[in-house]
Amino acid sequence: MEIIHASYLISSPSVDKCPLPDRPEYAFIGRSNVGKSSLINMLCNKKEVAKVSSSPGKTQMINHFTVTGSDKKEWYLVDLPGYGFAKVSQSQRKNWQKMIKEYIQKRENLVNLFSLIDSRHEPQKADLDFINQLGEWQIPFAIVFTKADKSTQKETARNVDKFLEQLGESWEDLPPYFVTSAVKHLGKKGILKYVAEQNAEYEQYKKGKV
Repeated sequence: MEIIHASYLISSPSVDKCPLPDRPEYAFIGRSNVGKSSLINMLCNKKEVAKVSSSPGKTQMINHFTVTGSDKKEWYLVDLPGYGFAKVSQSQRKNWQKMIKEYIQKRENLVNLFSLIDSRHEPQKADLDFINQLGEWQIPFAIVFTKADKSTQKETARNVDKFLEQLGESWEDLPPYFVTSAVKHLGKKGILKYVAEQNAEYEQYKKGKV
């Protein structure tokens, strides 16, 4: 599956302001400066679907994009605010945390949350804590290791293995994961194939409820 159309729809300050949950939805989140916008643009085959910024914390609301795949299926792609070292006030950070938590827990058509991890670094506590929180909330998710082109294959593999090893200390079964590079388009086919498979399951689920 390829994305043949993607366009910005709306930015929402809270989950109750989001578009109607009338199609499957996939959200992307990670620490500030993890390469989220670059990954989204790579998946969509467009340079400026999501705005890339050198300033961490640029994304401040729940940003919805409408997407149509080569399989003619329509879905929502969501760009969520990052977490981590963005230079914002403590009150602003708390507002973001509340907004993200409510979106993740209450958005009924959220099929999968892609949790982005910077593959240049060894396991970070903030990333591990966030993923363990998703487990407690029973949120379906997959891990996306970004910026694989910024290190050697050996260094990337070592950091990925270390992260999965630490995650395995508290998880019986590891979630799906993808190693990506927005520059080299690495991991693109795998992620979009995964989305297509999840869309098919979502469609069967909806038919079963009718």
